[in-house]
Amino acid sequence: MTDTDRPAESDSDSGDQAHETDPQRESLEGHGGRWDRLDPRRLLRAIRGRGERGSSSPDSRETDAPDPGIRERGTSHANTDPFTRRVNPLITNRPWTLVVVFVLLTGVFLGGALVGGGDQEAGTDQFTEDSEAQQAFDDMQENFGNSGRETGGDSAQLFIEDDRNVLSKPNLLRMLEFQDRVENEGGLRVESTTSPASLTAQQLDPSAETSEEQYRVIDRASQREIDAAIAAADEEAGLPVSTDFTRESASANVAQIAITYDTAPMADTSDNAHLQFQTQEIANDIDGFDTDENVVIFADAILEEEILQLLGDTAIVVFPAAILLIMFFLIVAYRDPIDLGLGLAALVMTMIWTFGFMGFANVPFSDSLITVFPLLLAVGIDFGIHIINRYREERATGASIEDSMGITTNQLTAALLIVTITTVFSFAANMVSEMNREFGLVAAAGIIFTFLLFGVFLPAGKVGCDRLREGTRFPEFGTSPLGKEDSFLGNVLPVGVKIARVAPAVFLVAMLIVGGSAAVYGTGVDTEFDQEAFFPDEDRIEQYQSLPGPLAPGDYTFMQVLDHLEEDFEMSLDGTVTIYVEDNDLRSDGALREIDRSLQNPPDAFQTDGRQADADSILSIIDSQRAVDPEFARTVERYDSSGDGVPDRDVDVVYDELFATDAGAESRLTTDRSATRIDIRIDVDAEQDEAVADGRTVASRMGMDATATGQLVIFEAVINEMTDAAVQSLFAAFVLTTIFLILSYWWLEGRAIYGVLNLVPVLLSVALLAGSMRFFDIPLTPINAPILSVSIGLGVDYTVHFMHRFVDEYEEGKDAHNALLVTVRGTGGALTGSMLTTVCGLGVLYFALIPLIMEFGVLLALGVFYAWLCSIMVLPSAIVVWDRLENERAINDHVPWA
Repeated sequence: MTDTDRPAESDSDSGDQAHETDPQRESLEGHGGRWDRLDPRRLLRAIRGRGERGSSSPDSRETDAPDPGIRERGTSHANTDPFTRRVNPLITNRPWTLVVVFVLLTGVFLGGALVGGGDQEAGTDQFTEDSEAQQAFDDMQENFGNSGRETGGDSAQLFIEDDRNVLSKPNLLRMLEFQDRVENEGGLRVESTTSPASLTAQQLDPSAETSEEQYRVIDRASQREIDAAIAAADEEAGLPVSTDFTRESASANVAQIAITYDTAPMADTSDNAHLQFQTQEIANDIDGFDTDENVVIFADAILEEEILQLLGDTAIVVFPAAILLIMFFLIVAYRDPIDLGLGLAALVMTMIWTFGFMGFANVPFSDSLITVFPLLLAVGIDFGIHIINRYREERATGASIEDSMGITTNQLTAALLIVTITTVFSFAANMVSEMNREFGLVAAAGIIFTFLLFGVFLPAGKVGCDRLREGTRFPEFGTSPLGKEDSFLGNVLPVGVKIARVAPAVFLVAMLIVGGSAAVYGTGVDTEFDQEAFFPDEDRIEQYQSLPGPLAPGDYTFMQVLDHLEEDFEMSLDGTVTIYVEDNDLRSDGALREIDRSLQNPPDAFQTDGRQADADSILSIIDSQRAVDPEFARTVERYDSSGDGVPDRDVDVVYDELFATDAGAESRLTTDRSATRIDIRIDVDAEQDEAVADGRTVASRMGMDATATGQLVIFEAVINEMTDAAVQSLFAAFVLTTIFLILSYWWLEGRAIYGVLNLVPVLLSVALLAGSMRFFDIPLTPINAPILSVSIGLGVDYTVHFMHRFVDEYEEGKDAHNALLVTVRGTGGALTGSMLTTVCGLGVLYFALIPLIMEFGVLLALGVFYAWLCSIMVLPSAIVVWDRLENERAINDHVPWA
């Protein structure tokens, strides 16, 4: 194919004819010498025994081969990579063999996806389970014998609401009726229950121990007696009721019933959740209790189950919309049912291979891995459209099926390989962090699969199908390439080229200033990580409730519980910071007074009870037992020299008597008196980082070895790790990508500068994305933390295709402007089709129920759009500026590194 076989270049801005050669370039090419001996293409030809024919210039390859009518530059490059040389003959000569091999491999991966050992993970545990802070917290939990999956046991809270008075006599009787029924329901494995009603009944009659006995006590008591007992119970033990409670009125709007289950060690979360939902059903059977109106149950097992349910509801809502949009744009891009079917088959096979890899590698499916598949779709759509569009360009010139696909694969396979390796670098760079290691592994493997399927299977399938269709009456549909000169895109896409011709330096400097400003602005992006980050938006759930049956989301009880905690109890879901004290001085006489002193005048983030922090500690256990046990109260008084209720002499004696009771001292102090834990309640309005900092302040001012820990501290540690990981992975991805691009273009084209030019739009798109995160108030989270390094891979995907096509045209002898026109109309059209499909199809993640995934959808769409925009608009100016500088220098001296 000659240059005139290209899309017409008679545009008024096209300048000289494409076949004419720039005299300045001839001057540059006339330079020989020692630098030309370093051209790797010459080395390859020498190794293959071809010698050095023609000019010694790197640009002499166009004169090495004859032109037999159909251009052979795409099929006889000496600098073709080894993969292309081995695979391309198979694509054109044995396409159905390759198709069968790939189908068989898909069957293998499908088996891995179905049988593999990967489970599901959701919520915060997937990011905290291997962290040092989480391990320290687990050690503390083990030391204090708290219930959990390993030791057995579980708990739940039933919230009861009554705007009139949840502590009225009828409501107290309902609570006790519920407690009696669940305690005697054998299958529920309920060990104990506690409620305002049971605490009140014990005040009226301490001998009433069972719920049935307590029911009779409340039933016989007068309202005045009940009100007095409520006030006494609150003063003694504190009633689990909403903050609107007052002892004088003996009324409140919301009450809690605590339920403890005797479950087996390592019981499955779903089994525990089933028991708890059964408990809620029993409450629903109590007259006056209605789970749709005034009763809701909450437990960790239910929370985990409902967060997993969020994944399913998000998939049901988002995926059909994404599939419809992707299908629409693929139909527009391919405009041929066979090409569309091949493209869709390759996309589906990519997903199967990736899921199969996860199964074989025993990688669990989690929130963070949801984001891998949109990325693979984005890259796969781009690869597919490029292959088909480039093939159609050659077929439009009259070339045969084999020649067209040979030229296409020879030109594009190298570009796809560069894109694949650089994208693998950008994804695998996330493996520097333990938190993102599985994301980096799965994403990198998925990109390799995408390259194989779209770089080998799709071309082979296309050749095989077109051979079957050739000579038949099977109709041809849309077969023209996107972006041809007389099309709408052909008129719009050259805008960046026209700017590059008029004022390239000014435009490039302006865009670099914009990018630098966006990068500086983006350094102020917020960070976020807590349980509530995984919760759905209530308004969006209400909107989705109107969707038809299968698409409507399920019920999420934790949203109602969260409202109760924040509005009625002035607590957050993670409402405490734990101070873990591990020090042998706990046995010293001043230990308890030191704990008491540390809780006085607490920082602003903590709730207070007078001047004291609202906390659960060994002191609160001592106070509670002293209130109900006169003998123990005398012991405390005997060893309290100051009379303030804090023993400060012979505290080991106090500990011995406390452990001899059933006060639960082992939950606050180890039996060897070497460690204790203090849980300080935080203010509902306090920020997470503020609460963690204040917890560390309390720990640091204690005279013993104390450490702030607990869920909030763990989450803050994850935020710090996440921020460090984002920076490290971005740096690693940039360095690896830079080195590889420079070496690749030096090896393939003899010009390392081509790799440098690729990086200009990539860095600009990353900077714009960082600035957009702050502008749209999207915080950095564990889900989107990899987006900055991933955006390098997305940017390279677009710039390499553009640059590789430009290089092919430029190295043939066209001047920079004409080469850019051919590139932007040919490859630019494919880039535009890929961008529209990806942005519109995967941007639908914005409608996900989980805010983290919604935000990732926005960032993914923006990242792809910025990569396309910078490639089409900015890269032409960067190329023209380089071309002018090179030509100016070539007049006086040859630039060896160009």
